[in-house]
Amino acid sequence: MRPDRLRAPALIAVSAAIGWLGWSGNILSLPITALFPVTWSLSGKRWHAAAVSAAYFLAASRGLPQGVANFYSYDIWPGLLLWLIASAGFVIVHSALWAERLGYRKALRFLIACVLMAIPPFGITGWAHPITAAGVLFPAWGWWGLAAMAAGLVVMTTRRWPAAAIAMTGFWLWSAAKWTEPTLPASWSGVDLERGSSLGRDTSLDRHKALIGIVRRKVPGDIAVLPESALGFWTPTLARLWQTALAGTKTTVIAGATLIDADGYDNVLVSISAEGNTILYRERMPVPGSMWQPWNSLLGEGGGARAHLFANPSVDVAGSRIAPLICYEHLIVWPVLQSMLHDPGVIVAVGNGWWTTGTSIIDIQQASARAWGRLFGKPVIFSFNT
Repeated sequence: MRPDRLRAPALIAVSAAIGWLGWSGNILSLPITALFPVTWSLSGKRWHAAAVSAAYFLAASRGLPQGVANFYSYDIWPGLLLWLIASAGFVIVHSALWAERLGYRKALRFLIACVLMAIPPFGITGWAHPITAAGVLFPAWGWWGLAAMAAGLVVMTTRRWPAAAIAMTGFWLWSAAKWTEPTLPASWSGVDLERGSSLGRDTSLDRHKALIGIVRRKVPGDIAVLPESALGFWTPTLARLWQTALAGTKTTVIAGATLIDADGYDNVLVSISAEGNTILYRERMPVPGSMWQPWNSLLGEGGGARAHLFANPSVDVAGSRIAPLICYEHLIVWPVLQSMLHDPGVIVAVGNGWWTTGTSIIDIQQASARAWGRLFGKPVIFSFNT
């Protein structure tokens, strides 16, 4: 077989390896994703670029089929179908913008692809974005680090990619040697739970008393963060229960809940203290398909979670400005960047990941959120249910 016939299979295999290793859930492996532009640019034909892009994305998101099967208690096939559908945007953008010859045009086209996959509508499924590695290579550089990472990715599509790879490797080694996490504020505590699929579904008084007991006994700080959906359906009665339970304390609880009405629901974070309660944050991007179902409105049907795409990027609570991220928002780019425009003091990242058993999805979510926090020098408060 001639070497040129081996080129496409080799690039596809390498691209899959990049996606698999880069998105392993280990934050220090994220810079491996910077090699994806090389495999894309070296593709000899447009369909090669499409196959290379698909291999990278599918390998990076390999936990999705098993996660969908866990969530719906189905076999693996619906998850495989959703896995393929989710990759469509990434593949379409990168194959459409591919150019045959190396040069500034190809580099510019890759930059455009990066931007498109970072913002809606394509950014809605813009997982596994290589730009996320900026936090590992350029910690505390902020927007300059984001620009440096974008420039490095662009150069990786040119003939000078070996020099760019060497430079990025140097930053990677330096970063790993100097690795430190932003200091978590002493007044904040993230509470991890192990309630499985019952969290948010068991709305009994005993369940809420148990959660209140955890907050009162085990939270050392003044602000306790509970996972996504921890409180279930948010009602005035539930608000009074928690507010009464916090009477006589200085504790503020930030917890996930569901706010439902006749047209659908909002996935929210609420803030509760002895003095009062409020809806703190409405999720900007719920999970497409399982939660956010925009086709319902076209069919004249209600239901599904609402997407508040560019709303409430930062909120104030207990004297601090925070950047809230719920579950799916850890995996995509624009919510965290929009939040960083407001210079919050803390990133609050919550999730309900009981359905991820047997996958590395939670590890990937947390690695992504930590990378963004490290890029902008912000501590990240995690609270997950498994």
